[in-house]
Amino acid sequence: MAAILPRTVCRAAEAALSLRSVPPRGAGHHVRSLGGVSAACCKAGAASVEFVPWHNGGGILHRAASVDPTAVVEAGAVVHSGAVLGKEVVVGSGAVVGPSVSIGNSTRIGYNVVLSNCSVGEFCTIHNGACIGQDGFGFFVDEDGQVKKKPQMLYARIGDHVEIGANTCVDRGSWRETMIGDHTKIDNLVQIGHNVVIGKCCMICGQVGIAGSATLGDYVTLGGRVAIRDHVSIVSKVRLAANSSVTKDIQKPGDYGGFPAVPINEWRRQTANLRLFSKKDGVKR
Repeated sequence: MAAILPRTVCRAAEAALSLRSVPPRGAGHHVRSLGGVSAACCKAGAASVEFVPWHNGGGILHRAASVDPTAVVEAGAVVHSGAVLGKEVVVGSGAVVGPSVSIGNSTRIGYNVVLSNCSVGEFCTIHNGACIGQDGFGFFVDEDGQVKKKPQMLYARIGDHVEIGANTCVDRGSWRETMIGDHTKIDNLVQIGHNVVIGKCCMICGQVGIAGSATLGDYVTLGGRVAIRDHVSIVSKVRLAANSSVTKDIQKPGDYGGFPAVPINEWRRQTANLRLFSKKDGVKR
């Protein structure tokens, strides 16, 4: 527990275990039922334990969280204030559900997942170690040559029936919200930058990198280690071969490959010609 929580939260959890039967002082106003945990707005200066143990799984919840009684929060997991967990949600050990995060019904959150500034739809699976909703990589150089951070204030929105692989990262938005459409499947070790919009039913293989503000249509398939430049738009029903790099908009459906990505048949001709030109005798067949 100490490895994943600040000492103050650990102490709060220990205090909560010893005071479970004692109601908090000043809990006379704004009381609501949160799946078996009472949340109260306490008077200033009154002693109160903010985090309490959850009856189903052994994790701890903030009193201002709203959790369905059927949700499971496993030991070592933490749910912060304002978070909303729907029916039959499972939050694995070591996971952190940040303030105001919402998780839809029947979604499973793996071990050591971190959710912040985001919403996750219904029937999703977020595998171990994924991070969703952290700040994107946005900086600029001012007149004095100092590197300044651009504000990252918006959210990441994950649709229904989405699967996100282990150690994948989805950044929150800055000028528009990062969005992943329904039924999209994302492999392990994928980086999705801020302001990226991905349509429904997309397939994104391992080690893909999508730079900020890119837009993908529906039914897009990205092979392993595909790279997509920032602010690029890809139309629906495009398939990209592994190790391809998209440097400009793709406006027609079809198969593409290469660096930069071109229609697949053109890429194959380029590859064949390169092999012929590189022969030692220099003779073109």
